Amino acid sequence: MEKMIKDKPKAYISWAFYDWANSAFATTVMAGFFPVFFSEYWSQGVSTSTSTFYLGLGNSLGSLIVALLAPILGAIADYGNYKKKFLITFAFIGCLMSANLSLVHAGQWQFAILLYILGSIGFSGANTFYDSLLPSVASEKKVDSVSSLGFGLGYIGGGLLFLVNVLMYLKPSIFNLQSGEAAIKASFIMVGSWWFIFTIPLILYVKEEKDTNELSMKESINKGLLEFKTTIKDLKHLPTLLTFLFAYWFYIDGVDTIVRMAVNFGTSLGFSSSSLIIALLLTQFVAFPSAILYGFFANKIGIKKALLVAISAYTLIACLGALMTKEFHFYLLACAIGVFQGGIQALSRSFYTRLIPENRHAEFFGFFNMLGKFAAILGPLLLGFVTLLTDNNRFGIISLILLFIIGGVLLYKVDLTKNEEEKTNFINAKKVQL
Repeated sequence: MEKMIKDKPKAYISWAFYDWANSAFATTVMAGFFPVFFSEYWSQGVSTSTSTFYLGLGNSLGSLIVALLAPILGAIADYGNYKKKFLITFAFIGCLMSANLSLVHAGQWQFAILLYILGSIGFSGANTFYDSLLPSVASEKKVDSVSSLGFGLGYIGGGLLFLVNVLMYLKPSIFNLQSGEAAIKASFIMVGSWWFIFTIPLILYVKEEKDTNELSMKESINKGLLEFKTTIKDLKHLPTLLTFLFAYWFYIDGVDTIVRMAVNFGTSLGFSSSSLIIALLLTQFVAFPSAILYGFFANKIGIKKALLVAISAYTLIACLGALMTKEFHFYLLACAIGVFQGGIQALSRSFYTRLIPENRHAEFFGFFNMLGKFAAILGPLLLGFVTLLTDNNRFGIISLILLFIIGGVLLYKVDLTKNEEEKTNFINAKKVQL
């Protein structure tokens, strides 16, 4: 491994600013304007139930493709000197697809879904290589603070651009735009531009740590897939860890589905687009401090209990969402989602660290991250199918409680004491094999 001087402010700040760059896609496109525009503009002439089904299907397909690519991309990131090149490639795809959404005309929902799926692949694919570049810019001593810097800049950057985009939509004349429709199209172009511009510091100042024993791309993929198979086999000897992974997959799928489909659901109830967008912006700014405060809450009652509280809260949110009738209710639920969203994501990762064997963190976290990419496959499909079947969006949203109930029951069964015994037996068995 070629030695590098780490912890240079210019390098790690440039790395962290990529989170500032790509968060614009997550906020303005994925959670905000794409669902609104899909329902009201691209799906003109299509019933709300059918539109919800198409949107759910698009989210599921995008997540599925990303998840299937994850082991291959992860292998390339782990064993080849291709991290930076692939990050730039996938980021460029995401930037281009985001901007091209502005070219989709009314009624062209198929084209919109295609660009959205490709943009999601660019977003998630680039993130795989972005994460893998962190050890190149930060030492073990500084890695947590640099990672947190990226996390914080992501919330601020995504929220800041989204705030500007919301103002453009609400007051288009101030920005010399003819209508809200023109503002949304301009926002898609701004996302692509923002993403590209703030990726430039990473391109210029982040140097990839080179492995002198570099494998070819084919060798990298083969080795990565072999390790992936080994990890799956090892999970059979760690049943408590496997139980948590199943729990995580179910409840985080429900969380991601609510985030991605909330605006579409509000639109189907006849709520104004401006109210839905403002509520989403509110969620963005509530989520950041709440994630920090929820960590203190977990320290008080225990991390497993805190996760169960968050899952219960999301179950209640789904139930109340199905019953809401006023825009004010949507604002309240947006705040509730913001309170628990960051907490359940952060604590899930922290809890997972307690379950995995020592000296196998990289391998098992790779599997954890891949499983996270499988989230938002089942949920959007379930919501869309139930909505289409019943012709009622309320039944669609309430169907998500099934994911939270299954996830909560499985998490409740996770026994940390039993897991410690399983880890000890697993490590001893590995030593015997060696």
